[in-house]
Amino acid sequence: MEVSEMAGKLKVTLVKSTIGAIPKHRATVEALGLRKLHKTVEMPDNAAVRGMIDQVKHLVKVEEI
Repeated sequence: MEVSEMAGKLKVTLVKSTIGAIPKHRATVEALGLRKLHKTVEMPDNAAVRGMIDQVKHLVKVEEI
């Protein structure tokens, strides 16, 4: 991705529970600011956040704003 594409924000929602997930994935979900199921946070669209989302893509839903 180019830098110009990564200027917006991302809406990240936790859609699956972290019960049974490996500890690294639980920590990543917590670092994204998601603590309860179906809660949403807005994050900047940058490489660090995209990397965290990629690790837990099976637990979250992502929308571009």
